[in-house]
Amino acid sequence: MSFLALDLGTSALKGAVLHLDPPRLGPIAQRPFPLPLPGLPRLWVEVDPALIVNEARALLRDLLPQAPHCAGLLLTGQMGGLVLTTETGQPLSNYLSWRDQRLTLPPATGGLTYYDRLLQRLRPSHRRQLGHELRPGTTLSFLFWLAQEGRLPPEGACAATLADFVAAHLCAAAPAADPTLTAGLLNLETGDWHHEAFARLGLRSLRWPALAPFTQPIGNLSLDSQIFPVYAPVGDHPCALLGAGLAPGELSLNISTGSQVGLLTPAFQGGDNQTRPYFGGQVLNTITHLPAGRALNVLLGLLNELPAAQGHPLADPWDYLHAAAEAAPDTDLQVDLAFFPTPAVSQGAITGIREGAFTLGHLFRAAFRAMAANYLAAALRLSPQRAWSTLVFSGGLAQKLPLLRTFILEQLPGPHRLRSVTEDTLTGLLALALVIAGRAPTLSDAARLVTTE
Repeated sequence: MSFLALDLGTSALKGAVLHLDPPRLGPIAQRPFPLPLPGLPRLWVEVDPALIVNEARALLRDLLPQAPHCAGLLLTGQMGGLVLTTETGQPLSNYLSWRDQRLTLPPATGGLTYYDRLLQRLRPSHRRQLGHELRPGTTLSFLFWLAQEGRLPPEGACAATLADFVAAHLCAAAPAADPTLTAGLLNLETGDWHHEAFARLGLRSLRWPALAPFTQPIGNLSLDSQIFPVYAPVGDHPCALLGAGLAPGELSLNISTGSQVGLLTPAFQGGDNQTRPYFGGQVLNTITHLPAGRALNVLLGLLNELPAAQGHPLADPWDYLHAAAEAAPDTDLQVDLAFFPTPAVSQGAITGIREGAFTLGHLFRAAFRAMAANYLAAALRLSPQRAWSTLVFSGGLAQKLPLLRTFILEQLPGPHRLRSVTEDTLTGLLALALVIAGRAPTLSDAARLVTTE
């Protein structure tokens, strides 16, 4: 038995065949995520939704011959963003990407930014119930902007994220989503859409996707000669942690292009952190958007500017940089990697530069030290009592940079394990498929099957 999987990432659409006998991934294929539309105002990031669906369909068609008796399609995708749809999944707007920062600007009439106005509309209790997920780029923030600008479509439009839009469009069904895809939209105390907050933001006219568990089909996809069910899509962050085998009592450090720290609890607590629905009724307490690969790439871009201009762009420099950082001594050089707004800090900087102590080794050693300090601060925000037994490292940078892991373990000593497989999100979908097919009684059992290395 096999399923198809689709991961709608920020830079690429990735697909895989999920084999159940025995559980394994393969083959895996990907296509670039369509580029943002040109000519948009500053800080806007919108993508033609038709291009996204076309790429997703083409990717599935490439993989389908390897799954001749496909039992279904599982999807996950970027959390945040917005596509307005009809009741049959037809788009009524472009895809407004989570990278879009238009809410940080004031209206043409001046005054407070849209984001400040959004915060003013909601009570502290609302923000807590929404999991402290009110940021520019979230689904709710875009809906507020549209309402403020008088751009909401006629009554009856459905507010979807990317994964529930694509799933609905592929099978011409009403959008539906697993609760793990609904960060910043559910009242975490009731488990339902936060209709009171929506009303305060002027969103009464909107419909919302059906809340459906990942085990529930939302419709059928007809592709070439096969027809198979499409299951309710899930959030990519929880799915990746499932694929990493995160268990209660473990602290997750997922370090890749971006990075997050996470800790599971059995019920909603509402602390000084983001809170997201997780599988099995659990709650993921997390701090996201911590500086990682995207920030390090800013430094790499500067280093590569001159050789690229001379026609000799750098090959993969990480082996050299890591060795240089290991060999360099600690100095008072400090690198603040907040080149993009983050919960940890708000402005990037390089300070303490001294002649003879400003090599690539010094620079990246200081950057790794700064990352470790950010993870310590985030972990203590989640649990000042350090209520975890084990650290779980996952993500490409966690695997590639042992020096970074060493610095983190100096700050957060104790038992730890490294997830050495890179495809955590697709592996999470494989765990879901095992439960859907009845091959594992629970997700905990499924996670153990797919994370055995």
